[in-house]
Amino acid sequence: MKVLLTGSTGFLGGYLVNELLSNGYEVIGIDNYSKYGKIKREFDNNSKYKFVEGDCKDIEKMKELASNCDHVIAAAAMIGGITYFHEFAYDLLAENERILASTFDAAISSFKSGKTKKITVISSSMVFESTNLYPTPEEEVITSPPPKSTYGFQKLSSEYYAKGAYEQYGLPYTIIRPFNCIGTGEGRALSDKEVFSGNIKLAMSHVLPDLIQKVLKGQNPLHLLGDGKQVRHYTHGKDLARGIRLSLESNSAMNNDFNLSTSRSTTVIELAKIVWSQIKGNEEFRYILDDGFKYDVQKRVPSTNKAKELLGFETEIDLEDGVKEVIDWIKSQIIAGNM
Repeated sequence: MKVLLTGSTGFLGGYLVNELLSNGYEVIGIDNYSKYGKIKREFDNNSKYKFVEGDCKDIEKMKELASNCDHVIAAAAMIGGITYFHEFAYDLLAENERILASTFDAAISSFKSGKTKKITVISSSMVFESTNLYPTPEEEVITSPPPKSTYGFQKLSSEYYAKGAYEQYGLPYTIIRPFNCIGTGEGRALSDKEVFSGNIKLAMSHVLPDLIQKVLKGQNPLHLLGDGKQVRHYTHGKDLARGIRLSLESNSAMNNDFNLSTSRSTTVIELAKIVWSQIKGNEEFRYILDDGFKYDVQKRVPSTNKAKELLGFETEIDLEDGVKEVIDWIKSQIIAGNM
């Protein structure tokens, strides 16, 4: 199967390309390097991978690429952590809508010609931003109040693109909602606003790399945003990529939606303690709380039963192992002067 993957040089995109190539797929990736700038990936010279530097909003280019692909994965988007949601409230809505419309136009065109068989939409756990039901099952997306942030609202919109394209044109779809992707390769974003947390200037906007950077640079006590009791499900990018691949291969995924996540709940304080102990050992863990952000969701706890039952998907990488991997990577980035 040949797959067109938008956002192929992104954080999750890098894991997904590796997963697909390792399982016999051909991949055409398109990215405009807008998030991190030009970066090299280990799969760049793989004979089954073709990279196109370009803008996913270029409809004619997208139609050309999709016309030769069996499957389209819509992963490209402006995406970031909590500071990103506040700094780019309009762009996260407007730009991502343009990217998505172009991608769907291309997939629909290829589907009409008999080539593309399905589109997979990478949505987000943020569609459940306003839920009060935990663990949150997939069907809660219909009954919970709409997301409060423009990012969450746009991700919900992406799911309606899939439903609309199926209803009008018959284009099959799968909706994937990753929960709190962690892993290596998430460097300094070109457009990230510089934010201080205590005495440390953050280069990123996701909680795990931010915590690691602060501890490695000697912050003590550790500054945490909000009350530290925010609950997340930190899921390794390799696991998420495997789950996405399984959804490509399963008939049960056709016109269906899935939460992809570890089943383990972790508070920010618990995550900070894991990071601290792996770097500082038995040194006393101390922290102070800083004011949080408006759209800092207090609880994200997905139901993982559907993905397990229909896709045979369960995560394999323990949080502690994932944290160690990210610590080692950020150490190398600090030494290289990239953070």
